Amino acid sequence: ALPIWHVRVFLVTAHRRENWGESFVGICTAVRDLAECQGDVHAVFVTHPNPELSRVAHGILGDHPRVHLAPPLPYADFVQLLDRSVLILSDSGGVQEEAPGLGKPVLGTRDTTERPEAVDAGTVRRVGTDRARIVAEAARLLDDEAYYHAMARAHNPYGDGHACKRILEVLG
Repeated sequence: ALPIWHVRVFLVTAHRRENWGESFVGICTAVRDLAECQGDVHAVFVTHPNPELSRVAHGILGDHPRVHLAPPLPYADFVQLLDRSVLILSDSGGVQEEAPGLGKPVLGTRDTTERPEAVDAGTVRRVGTDRARIVAEAARLLDDEAYYHAMARAHNPYGDGHACKRILEVLG
């Protein structure tokens, strides 16, 4: 087993109704494939409380030693996990907004997004729910440092993190 400091964390969330059923199976199977082919990667899948989604996730991923199924987390804990992760796989619009502020590439498991500015900026790449496409894009990000940094260092379309400072200066 690798020491904890050599482990790369890959965060997964999936909750959108449009991704239930076969799409959810595709996401879960892709996560398992990635855990199997990337020996230093541990996937943390923050599961949805829906019992059917939980059943599917546990059935596909529950026995893999490098996949950790977690219940929904308090916000502060989730942000810490987001910050610790090297890569995010998610259908969440909120995650697509938060991850770029932390320099984390997001693979969006939807064909459309209400955050097109993140796609345009290069911080989010839509991969849908196709198992092979998810695995190929995630593996490329995990294996190709230049490709990873191009996405991780892309312009954050949601601001530069200095709004509070500017507001205080205006209020002076």
